[in-house]
Amino acid sequence: QDILLRMINGENPNAFKSVLSNGLTVIGRQMPSLSSVAMGIWIGAGSRYETAKINGISHFLEHLLFKGTKKRSGEQLKQAIEGVGGSFNGFTSEEATCYLVKVVNKHTSLGLDVLSDMVKNPLLKEADIEKERRVIIQEIKMYEDLPSHYVHELFGELLWPDHPLGRNIAGTLQSVSSIKRKALLDYWEEYYQTGNSVFSISGNFKKETILSQIEGYFGKIKKGKRKKFLPAKRKINHPQIKLNFKETEQAHLCLGGIGLSRNHPDRYTLELLSTILGGNMSSRLFREVREKRSLAYAIRAESHQQHDTGAFVVSAGVAPERTKEALRVILKELKKIKEKNVSPGELKRAKDFLLGQLTLSLEDSSSYMLWLGSQQITEGRTETFKEVKDCINRVEEQDLKRIASLIFQNSNLKLALIGPLKNKEELFSFLKL
Repeated sequence: QDILLRMINGENPNAFKSVLSNGLTVIGRQMPSLSSVAMGIWIGAGSRYETAKINGISHFLEHLLFKGTKKRSGEQLKQAIEGVGGSFNGFTSEEATCYLVKVVNKHTSLGLDVLSDMVKNPLLKEADIEKERRVIIQEIKMYEDLPSHYVHELFGELLWPDHPLGRNIAGTLQSVSSIKRKALLDYWEEYYQTGNSVFSISGNFKKETILSQIEGYFGKIKKGKRKKFLPAKRKINHPQIKLNFKETEQAHLCLGGIGLSRNHPDRYTLELLSTILGGNMSSRLFREVREKRSLAYAIRAESHQQHDTGAFVVSAGVAPERTKEALRVILKELKKIKEKNVSPGELKRAKDFLLGQLTLSLEDSSSYMLWLGSQQITEGRTETFKEVKDCINRVEEQDLKRIASLIFQNSNLKLALIGPLKNKEELFSFLKL
C-alpha cells in the first residue's frame, strides 16, 4: 500500500512510502530533474543495541559486508559501482547502520543488485574477520591520537556512564579483539531482517518501476520484528569533569550537558540556540572566543539528538595556558542567553540559516535519501520540510530563554578536556553558571 508523504509544499506526488510483501518499508522521493539515484538500506543496529562485551559489533559487521558475498568478492563489489562512476559507502551510528550507493540513474538496477547482495549474502570469512579486526583496531587508535575527535568520546562517557550511548561506536581494543565469527553471524541473523530495516531512495526514477525492482532484489530478505535498545538513564545531577592529560599543543574541550531527544517538542528551539551560540561564523561564541580574543581557531556549539535523549556541546581547541579564560567566556555566553532575550533580528537570522542550510542540502539526491531513511529507521516516520519549517518559525524569543534555562544549569554541566593540564580541582572552580 502506497502512502503519499507530505513533503516540501504539503502533499507531494513525487514522495511515497510503501511496504513490500516481506514487510520491508520503502520510502522515497522522485527528483526527475536529476541524473542520479541515491539509495540506502538501513538496519536498526548500532552501538546502543550492544552490550559491553560485544561493543563495536555493529561497526565490525558493517566493515565485513564490504569484503565479499557468495556472488562477488570485495573487489568486485567496489568495481561494480565505481566502474560506472558511482559512489559506495557505509556508516554506523548509535542507532542505525546504513549501506549506500549513488549512481547515474541508468545504473539503478546495478545499485540495487549490489546492495541487496551485500546484506543478504555476506561471506564473513574467518580470514576477512581477522584482517578487518586489525584494521578497526588501527581505526580506534587513530581516533585516540586525534584529541579534537577523542574528546567527544570522553564527553559521551560523562553524559551516559555505564550505558551503550557512552561507548565508542567502533568499540574498544578489548571488545574488538574478542568478537568471534559466531557472534558476528548471530548478530547478522538477528538484526538484518525486514522488520528491523528500511530502504530509502531518491533521484530520477519511475515509482512503479522502482518498487517492482526493489521487491525483486530485496523481497527475499527474511522477515522479523523491530529490535529494541536499552533506554537512556536519567542524567547525573551534578557537574563533572573528565581530564585526560596529554602533551598536546592545544587543550581540546567539550563543555555541555544532556540536551533534548529527537521527539522533544522543543528540539528545534535548542537547534536555534546552538546556531546562535556557535553554529556559524556570525555566532556569539565565534565572535567572542575567536574574533575578539583569539582564544581558538575552531569553536562551535551543537545539539545532537537520539530517540530518547540528546546532548548540547560546545567544542573548541585553545592554548593550554588560556583554557580557563576560554571556559570563562563560554560559560558567560551560556549564562547571558538564558538571562536575556535574544533580539528578534538575531532569532530571524538563525531561523533563516537553519532553513536555508536544510533547503540547500535537500537539493542533492544523497542528502534527501539520508534525510528520509535516517528518520524512518529511528522514529518510524519522516518529518516533512513544511513540518520542520513550521516548528522553527513558531519559536519565539521567550522559548529560547526557557530552554536555555532548562539545559544550562550547574547540575547539568559536563566538561571533557584533553591537553597538558593536571589541576582538575581548579577547573571545577570555573564550572558554574
